[in-house]
Amino acid sequence: MPTLKFAVLAGDGIGPEVMTEALRVLAHVARQENLRLEPTAAEVGGIAIDRHGRALPDSTLRTCEAADAILFGSVGGPKWEKLPPKEQPERAALLPLRQHFTLFANLRPGLLYRELADASPLKSERIPDGIDVLCIRELTGGIYFGRPKETTTLADGDLQAVDTMVYRRSEIERITGIAITAARSRRRKLCSVDKANVLETSVLWRKTVTAYVAQHAPDLELSHLYVDNAAMQLVRNPNQFDVLFTENMFGDILSDEMACVCGSLGMLASASLGAGKNSLGLPFGLYEPAGGTAPDIAGRGVANPCAQILSAALMLRYSFGLEKPAARIEAAVKQAVTGGARTADIAFGQKAVGTAAMADAVIAHLSAD
Repeated sequence: MPTLKFAVLAGDGIGPEVMTEALRVLAHVARQENLRLEPTAAEVGGIAIDRHGRALPDSTLRTCEAADAILFGSVGGPKWEKLPPKEQPERAALLPLRQHFTLFANLRPGLLYRELADASPLKSERIPDGIDVLCIRELTGGIYFGRPKETTTLADGDLQAVDTMVYRRSEIERITGIAITAARSRRRKLCSVDKANVLETSVLWRKTVTAYVAQHAPDLELSHLYVDNAAMQLVRNPNQFDVLFTENMFGDILSDEMACVCGSLGMLASASLGAGKNSLGLPFGLYEPAGGTAPDIAGRGVANPCAQILSAALMLRYSFGLEKPAARIEAAVKQAVTGGARTADIAFGQKAVGTAAMADAVIAHLSAD
């Protein structure tokens, strides 16, 4: 019986609520597929600050190191917003985790079922069949991690802030390889996004991507867009894209724009894959919903658990090599939602169900397939 050993970092706000339901779905699939789950819970984010004085305690990091993957909830909230920026949960937990495990590739599916087209701000005639785009963001390089990063007082008393954008060819080749693998399992189209008309890093990015794809994937269709045009095209016609990939800051912005185009954050999962392998020889990864802690609805039992459930499916696929149960969970979520089980964020006038009832509907479809 295969054992799935993973760390569970539920975090703050709605994180623990939706994590509970994702674990219920995983447990159901494990019984059906004869899998053994070995989840280990640890505290992260605001709750970890309150109890341990740090958003990412050493004990939590050790739990993650002993696991083959991390199933992550969400961190942060108004309670901790007055802390210095470097100590706030988002910056003091997620960024160190990404650095520690070299989680360099963020895969964020932009998925909107046809039946939920009303959730998108786009006119329905632009997306008659829904949306299906994969955004891949380089996650450990660029301006967020480059040095120097500082604010200094100049001789004349003025203040100057500096952030440094740095990319190496090897980093660009690494993320391009991930994009190629993803495109081959989809519609075989790659679009690389940069700002090569202005930035030296983007000039290197475009040259490297062009050469790497020509050598390793000449069978794929490759295009390039400047980031400003890419942002416009995402709202004009998102389905012109198949796999969209880009550097860290551009990916941060474009993936959030894509999330808005796709409607509810409650439906969008993500996977952050590392350079290292887990004990199974598969990519170590961190899997989390695209949304945040939603403190305004935390504790009310109304949050949408689908993004957390779909993140668990991505964990099965990438870090445990279990395509069949991953696909079964994804199909069950789609069947539940399109069959009428909707939390308030996607109800559109229909009767809304709660967090647990949404997971119940997914489990019911897993039982019936």
